[in-house]
Amino acid sequence: MESEYVPPTGSSEPAPRDVLVVVSKLKAYIKHTSGMNTSEDVIAALSDRLRVLCDDAIVRAREAERKTVMARDF
Repeated sequence: MESEYVPPTGSSEPAPRDVLVVVSKLKAYIKHTSGMNTSEDVIAALSDRLRVLCDDAIVRAREAERKTVMARDF
């Protein structure tokens, strides 16, 4: 069983494990660029990676004393 994702803010409430990508767009991109199909488990794995990237960007924005995450934080 997967554990709930808890962001690095120290919040005791787990973040929702929603899909963070437009699945149809992702599948179309992979199909167009490679001719390959996309397994359903790719969506959850990619969303997990995106959460980590976002968490890192949030930390960098906070270190810069901003309340806005910007492209340069990634």
